[in-house]
Amino acid sequence: MNDNFCYSDERFADIQLLRYRLNGFERLSARQKAYIYYLSQATLAGRDITFDQFGKYNLRIRKLLEAVWCHYRGDRDSEQFAALEVYLKRVWFSNGIYHHYGMEKLVPGFSEPYLRELMAQLDPTLLPLRDGESVEEFCKEVFPVMFDPTVLPKRVNKAAGADLIQTSACNYYEAVTQPEVEQYYEEKKRAVHTDTPPSFGLNSRLVKCDGGLVEEVYRADGLYGAAIHEIIHWLELAQEVAENDCQRHVISLLVAYYRTGDLRLFDEYSIAWLKEQEGQVDFINGFIEVYGDPLGMKASWEGIVEYKDMEATRRTQTISSHAQWFEDHAPISPQFRKKQVKGVTAHVVCAAMLGGDEYPSTAIGINLPNAEWIRAMYGSKSVTIGNLTEAYNKVAHGNGFLDEFVIDGQTRAMIERYGDLCDDLHTDLHECLGHGSGQLLPGVDADALKAYGNTIEEARADLFGLYYLADEKLVELGLVPDSKAYRSHYYTYLMNGLLTQLVRIQPGNCIEEAHMRNRALIARWVCERAGGAMCLVQREGKTYLEITDYEALRALFGRLLYEVQRIKSEGDYEAARDLVERYAVAVDGELHQEVLARYRRLDIAPYKGFINPVLKPVYAPDGSIADVEVDYTEGYAEQMLRYSKEFGLL
Repeated sequence: MNDNFCYSDERFADIQLLRYRLNGFERLSARQKAYIYYLSQATLAGRDITFDQFGKYNLRIRKLLEAVWCHYRGDRDSEQFAALEVYLKRVWFSNGIYHHYGMEKLVPGFSEPYLRELMAQLDPTLLPLRDGESVEEFCKEVFPVMFDPTVLPKRVNKAAGADLIQTSACNYYEAVTQPEVEQYYEEKKRAVHTDTPPSFGLNSRLVKCDGGLVEEVYRADGLYGAAIHEIIHWLELAQEVAENDCQRHVISLLVAYYRTGDLRLFDEYSIAWLKEQEGQVDFINGFIEVYGDPLGMKASWEGIVEYKDMEATRRTQTISSHAQWFEDHAPISPQFRKKQVKGVTAHVVCAAMLGGDEYPSTAIGINLPNAEWIRAMYGSKSVTIGNLTEAYNKVAHGNGFLDEFVIDGQTRAMIERYGDLCDDLHTDLHECLGHGSGQLLPGVDADALKAYGNTIEEARADLFGLYYLADEKLVELGLVPDSKAYRSHYYTYLMNGLLTQLVRIQPGNCIEEAHMRNRALIARWVCERAGGAMCLVQREGKTYLEITDYEALRALFGRLLYEVQRIKSEGDYEAARDLVERYAVAVDGELHQEVLARYRRLDIAPYKGFINPVLKPVYAPDGSIADVEVDYTEGYAEQMLRYSKEFGLL
């Protein structure tokens, strides 16, 4: 592998694009490579689903912009055309016209008359017009969504007091209100008398039709059928070259679920996927995470293909093999602890392909399945994606961020020495143990916390990791070199929650994304109670975090974990709302402006995402795949246009 691999690629707006390296891919067998290739095609085939879920006009707008950008032959050097190019690249990055993190609508840097002028110079057959639709009718429908800031301004609205359904532009609902949605699914849950309920609403769009509510289910002969048929095609090819019978069984269940939309089959698939541990290659493909639904019920489509990093996996397996010890010693009420931790497994993996809601911006750790009863009865599978964190770390070192925001040289040196290691360990503890820990009391609805559920769950997992990162058990297990290494992560985590994550928020906005709310909640709650252990201080007109007693902070993390676990286990909606609204939402405007100004001087993009490698199959004379070559040279726009051509299925 080339030691001069370049992790950084192009930059635009607030985004830096990176590349990730497929470490050890060349050592996989031809069969494993073929398996990865077919799964990768299935991972890319659902791209249009994600675009449509994130906003009902996203696909039409993307296709319009692509047509203009590809076929306009006029002046391509003007400021407005350059702004159109940036806007298109942002739409690709966010899977639509809403910011991938802040959820606010992207503001075009070009005018409506300018876009009309460009469209007028194109053959209308190149435009995404419906049968019989005129260009003027298209513009009348789509342009207000693009250019009017009052029309569908946010993809996901979480503002207290609003009807979260009617004020969110995500495409999971049509002509329904929040009370109607909540009543509809509460009635479905009451009608099912079981301790193993399906995840109602996970794979459907809820619409009002003839005065009643109807679920449009995502399945092969239903909503998104064309894309789902293509996903099935590639999954069935992958099934033929899978590593073992368990993998073939997993794929057969997933295909059956895609054909029928039956959520019981999804649960069967999830359990089978969880139990498959022997293969080196694994994947996620489906309607999984619910962060994009203001009520936290309906899932966006995502895909990822990965293979185990066997050496690095020893770290996560050490953690997971002691899961019961960590559960038994957690600072929570004994009634909320799992008496027997089942099926907790963890691996460090290399991502081989990202798709849907995992592309271009992606998670670095995953813990699934999400269904609480499956976690309780069968356990969970966690992964830390090592080659993505590798890329992040490579581009971050030496960029001046720590010099600007960390209070002194001694603290910076500690972070430089231990930071990457402890960041990875916190991710491992968060995914492997945090999400898999604790239990609901009998009869508590997994959706009881409603719009606050995602934030509380992420806080719970983060607190579990923060508490145990400072435990002597990690030294005993050989996971950290000494008992003070954890301090590096305590500092950067709290600094992020109090200060530096503010660079991801537009002036005047509140915090809305669940992970950002979680970090703010923890940092602000702890800071309020820390006394002299930590505080924000002023040095030469700049605000810094000062920590004087790290051990006291660990005790506070434990106290907050105790309460957050209680809220989760009891389904205490009012307490969840109070905690989130009090600590996790508001932004200090003056502090925000200061942080933004300091960050601008560093000239660092606050958001990062990835360009996928291109996997090129090499065929044997009999038509089988004899090898798969990896190409890292495809450009961002080139990749996005190719995906639109090859996987433009909706």
